[in-house]
Amino acid sequence: MPPVVEIRGVTKTFDAFTALAGVDLDIQRGEIFALLGPNGAGKTTLISIVAGLLRPSSGTVRVLGKDVVRDYRETRRAIGLVPQEINFDPFFTVEETLRFQAGYFGVRLREERLVEILGALELEDKRHTNSRALSGGMKRRLLIGKALVHDPRVLFLDEPTAGVDVELRRALWSYVRTLRDRGTTVVLTTHYLEEAEELADRVGVIDRGRLLVVEGKDALLRRHGAKTLRLVLAAPATAVPPALAQLGARLEDGGGTIAVETTADAGFGAVLAAAAAAGVAPKDVETRRTTLEDVFVRLLAGANGARAGRGEERR
Repeated sequence: MPPVVEIRGVTKTFDAFTALAGVDLDIQRGEIFALLGPNGAGKTTLISIVAGLLRPSSGTVRVLGKDVVRDYRETRRAIGLVPQEINFDPFFTVEETLRFQAGYFGVRLREERLVEILGALELEDKRHTNSRALSGGMKRRLLIGKALVHDPRVLFLDEPTAGVDVELRRALWSYVRTLRDRGTTVVLTTHYLEEAEELADRVGVIDRGRLLVVEGKDALLRRHGAKTLRLVLAAPATAVPPALAQLGARLEDGGGTIAVETTADAGFGAVLAAAAAAGVAPKDVETRRTTLEDVFVRLLAGANGARAGRGEERR
């Protein structure tokens, strides 16, 4: 099937500043795509262009086969956007806000759909509450509800759980998966790397307006990932036994821990056997796998190192 979102050669400049530099990206139907990057990387600019809030300086964007500039009426109806900023009229109730938002799309919000959205966002008991009386976290839930009222084919979540408590965040994760399973394409930007690792099918990392990598999450973790075995010692050591050193072991925590990194679980058996042969009797054994956050930091460090090698200055 053709991509739901097709981005080709998109650049965006603001005077002398280049926010996006030739971005090419396809986003598939019914996937959760996490767009990750540091502050100022170009994430919100790219989303704003796809949603029709900004025009690209060059390049094209198509949503469901329609050009977002030429066919903006159709593409905007297909998109739901949860922005970073809280932006709604504080003088309406939660229900009124959702019904008015649906009206902007020419949609009559059915009672069943309203109840579903309120339930998913845990706003049932706030249905008739004036929106200005909501807490910060509840206001953000209402923003998500506004983006859902017209049942969009593509949903952009720009930092959707910022300021939201842990319990609701996990409830929202469950609902996002439900939307994905119904065929909705979800594009997520977040600084909570745990959130991206939990939800994403594919991951794109952007920095300074350029995509560094676009890959399936599991494949990305396998390619960059490893596991670390940590042997916590009863007393600090001054050196790593030679047999463990040959396996790449190193001392950490002032000699209180021997750590070995391996790409395969089977490698741990050799480490434990070498430790036993060397008379190392740990008081505790810990394992840790590479997370998406580790990979993210590594990719950015590599990109920054490459730029430094070329003598480029940070904008």
